[in-house]
Amino acid sequence: MDDDRVWSFEKSLWEGGADRYRDLVDDECLMALPHPPYVLGGAEAIAAVADTPRWEQVAIEDGRIARPQEGLIVIAYGVKASRGAETYEAHCTSTYRRLSHEEWRVVQHQQTPRIAVPSQDG
Repeated sequence: MDDDRVWSFEKSLWEGGADRYRDLVDDECLMALPHPPYVLGGAEAIAAVADTPRWEQVAIEDGRIARPQEGLIVIAYGVKASRGAETYEAHCTSTYRRLSHEEWRVVQHQQTPRIAVPSQDG
């Protein structure tokens, strides 16, 4: 999967509906999210995120891609997302594994909300 497709794939998980999520997230996926129950696995992860309203605007920034071995992609990035008046910013990682020629699934995803750092004067 080339870099443009990686970012398109990831962005589609933020913006796409429940069916898109169910199609792209592996049954063995593990997720660490910033809200209870915090750590989710398998079908629990798919159900929890599939039932969450999708984001209307998503900007991915500072993205990095690693390919540690054939059939495995690891990404890290910052995200700014919004829906209506709600906004969300986080640092994220995802890991994809290839099942067949052009078939990829998310097997890991993590989100850490950005922490506001007070400015230092002087």
